[in-house]
Parts: sequence; structure tokens; C-alpha cells
Amino acid sequence: MSGIGYKVVETQIYDGQKPGTSGLRKKVTVFQQKHYLENFVQATFNALPADNLKGSTLVVSGDGRYFSETAIPVICRMAAANGVGKIWVGKDGLLSTPAVSAVIRNRHGGEAYGGFILTASHNPGGPDQDFGIKYNTENGGPALEKLTNAIHDGTTKIKKYFIADEDLSVDYRKTGTTQYLVQTHGSTKFRPFTVQVIDPVEDYLKLLHTIFDFDALKALLHKPDFTFTFDAMHGVAGPYAKRIFVQEFGASESSLQNCDPKPDFGGIHPDPNLTYAHDLVNRMGLGDHAPTTIPDFGAACDGDADRNMILGHKFFVTPSDSVAIIAAYAQDAIPYFKNGLSGIARSMPTSAALDSVAKAKGLNCYETPTGWKFFGNLMDTGKCALCGEESFGTGSDHVREKDGLWAVLAWLSILAYRNNTMSKHTGSMIGDMAQALQQTVLGQPKQQMPLQLVTVEQIVKEHWAKYGRNYYTRYDYEGVESDKADAVMKHLISKQVRCREYVHAHILCMHIYTV
Repeated sequence: MSGIGYKVVETQIYDGQKPGTSGLRKKVTVFQQKHYLENFVQATFNALPADNLKGSTLVVSGDGRYFSETAIPVICRMAAANGVGKIWVGKDGLLSTPAVSAVIRNRHGGEAYGGFILTASHNPGGPDQDFGIKYNTENGGPALEKLTNAIHDGTTKIKKYFIADEDLSVDYRKTGTTQYLVQTHGSTKFRPFTVQVIDPVEDYLKLLHTIFDFDALKALLHKPDFTFTFDAMHGVAGPYAKRIFVQEFGASESSLQNCDPKPDFGGIHPDPNLTYAHDLVNRMGLGDHAPTTIPDFGAACDGDADRNMILGHKFFVTPSDSVAIIAAYAQDAIPYFKNGLSGIARSMPTSAALDSVAKAKGLNCYETPTGWKFFGNLMDTGKCALCGEESFGTGSDHVREKDGLWAVLAWLSILAYRNNTMSKHTGSMIGDMAQALQQTVLGQPKQQMPLQLVTVEQIVKEHWAKYGRNYYTRYDYEGVESDKADAVMKHLISKQVRCREYVHAHILCMHIYTV
């Protein structure tokens, strides 16, 4: 095996490479500028402790959006030149954002030091659309502000970057392991460097098996009076949905929509809400013209599968209600939480529906700034087991990212619990009560008494009756220029002192009413 050298490339500084709450997101055309991607990657390597980086294992994958095919080989070659020992890449360059977190935390006992996730989340993809990159640390969560500030500072000073020669080529279209001998920056010696292409679903699916009652979920999907549909919006959730719903649960592929990942998401804006998830909204009877047959349950995930939307038959579940209802049922319906919740949390703009559940169950409820990394802080200290935000993000401490498919399975678990498909390990209180009624009151021990399906709408309305209903309004401003958006926020902050006595302590110019 002949050794592969590296290059020292002189570069130029680009303004505006400051990571947001979840990485650096720009138009593809911006990333296509000479050295632009390389600057950010090198600044990240420079910000990490050299001793920890040397010989480490990193994950490099994403949602498969446009420009990923260019970015993955570049990052792998730069990782080799900067002393990284091994790279894990999902087959076809695909790993959902929560799956990356799972791989970092769990694969080979948590071997990975961190990872680069290539995604712009729910933003559209394509040659003229958005691309993004973020670094997740060894806990599986997004880098905290101390590190992202150091990365940004590095981009303002960078003069050169290091990259292995083109001979280090990466074929990530099939699983397998390739080994190289690579010279690294600062050394004249050649050392081993490994690229392993992994099954993108395997580690994540293994984790889900430890969380949910798969037998109960399979039984629910096979109930003759229950129908469901799932929409991946041509994002990375597609391969996971096929493996879970079709192969694990035996559901028909016809129940899945838009489950083939595409670099431009098939022209869809992959944001699972009532505005952009047109196919699912119409199929669930919430469009202008309701179809003849409407499923009982519908769900969608965004481009990188960390966001979710939950729908019932002609019924929309708000994200704030969704996390509250999952919290209310978690201990009974989800085996992972059988011993209870250590605490729950929500982001600042999210309604207080979760607070009501916390109060009723005697749980600590925490409020965080916007950004999933802040939930991670609580999880790492054992203070939070379940959390969510009004921007269609829900998750738990099984990973350090929000998790769209986890939320879908959590809702299906609630429906399984309420409709008596839970296994003996989880319990079946409702079914036991029905059987007792059938035998003692009706005297029909041999024939199961038919039970009407408990629906999504019924579950939500029962929740409102028990805990109260919270109302709030969300406005989305898209495609706003950063400078103008910053100016608006500075203006609002300047007004904050004057309106403070009229505003709830944690919400800027926003009122939430509970009834």
C-alpha cells in the first residue's frame, strides 16, 4: 500500500461563517465558492484539542441534500490530513441527524469523538437552495457556544488548510471498510487512516428497540380498524421509515409517501407543517378537498428527520400539545420511561402545556433558550428525560438531538396503549377493564367485545379536558436577510426594558393564556 501525501493550501477569509443555533447554513452557491467549505472545516479542526483529535473517530454524513456529494470527500480528506484516524460514513452519505447522535454515543461503545452533519434541516435543497454543516461533540449533541465561537473566530483568521491528496477517494455507495496510509500535517511519517461505510439505519434501529414495544406497535398497525400514513418529504427519513414500518412492522409500502431521498427533496420544501407538507395534509383530510378514505394517523419528518408533525383524521396536533401529551403518557406507554421521568423541558417560545403536565405529575419542568444544545445540558446532568419546542421538534435523552421518528413512534405507542395492543411487559389496563366488563356484565366470555378505536383527536381533547388548553400564535419569517433580521432584534431588545412589566418573565412580547 503506497502512502498518500497532503497539501497545504493558502486560502482567503470569508465573512459571515458564524454558526447559528444549529451550524452554518448558506446557499449552495456560497458553499461552492473556492475554499469556503474548507475554511469552516479547518477552523473546526483548529478549535478542537489536537491531542483529542489525533487518531480519533469522526462521523461524516447528512440528509443527502445537494452538494453533499462534493462535501463528504473533501471533509474526509481534510480529516486525514489533520490527524483523524477513522471516519464513519453512512451508505450513500445518509444518516439522519438523530442517527448521527446515536452513532456517536453508542457505536462501538461510544468510540466516536464527534461528527460533521451535512444538513440545512427543514430548508429546501437543490443547486440554488440551502446547504449546511455543523459539528456535534462526543455527547452526540450540537457543539456548545464556547466551541462554535472558537470556530467562528478561527474563520476570521484562517490563512491555510490541510487536505490529503486526491488519491484518497471515498466510495460511499456500498458498505465496507477501506484503509489508507496517509501523511498528516506536522509529521513526515505515514499512518493508517480508515473510512468505514456503515448501514445508516442499523445503530439507530438498535436503539429504538430499547425504547419502544415493537410488538405492540406492530399489533397496532395490523388492527383492521386502524390506518396510518407517513411522509418523509423525500428526506433522509425515508430509508428509516421503510426499515421500521415495512420490514419491522410489516406495514404496506403504500402507507409511505415520498420516502426516496432526493438531493432537492423532489422540489418539496421539507418542513413538516401545515403549509409545506401538502401531500400529507391533503391525505389526512385537512386540505381543500378531503379524499374519500382518510387514515386514522398521519405523520411527517423534515429533511434531516429531526422534526415531526402529527395529524389525526382531519385533526392537527400542535407541537406544544404533542410534547405535553407524550409526557403525560410516557411512563405508561413507552417502556423506556417505565421508571418515570427525571424531568421535562421546553424552549422559551413553546406554550406552557408541558408545564401543566409537570405540575400535575410533580415533575421539574425547565425552560431553555432556543437551540437543542441547551436541552443537552440538562440531559447530561440527569435533569431532563423528555423535551420539545414549538418549531416541531420533540425528543428525549436517548440521543442529544430532536428526533422526528422517535416522536412518531411515541405517538403510535400512545395509540397502542389506549387501544389495547401493548404487550404483557408494558400492560393493558384498558383491555383488562373491557374484558372484565364483557365477562361480568354482559356474560360473554368467549367473544371479544368490540371496542371503538381511540383516535388522535380523542386523546388530545381528553388531554385538554384534564390539563387545560394552551393557545399561542407562531409567525414564520423566511428568506429574511441576516443584517435586517439582526436590526429588528436589536430594536426589540432596546424596547424590552419599557415593556418588561407587561411581559411574562420568559417571553418577549408574547402572551400565553391557559384555560
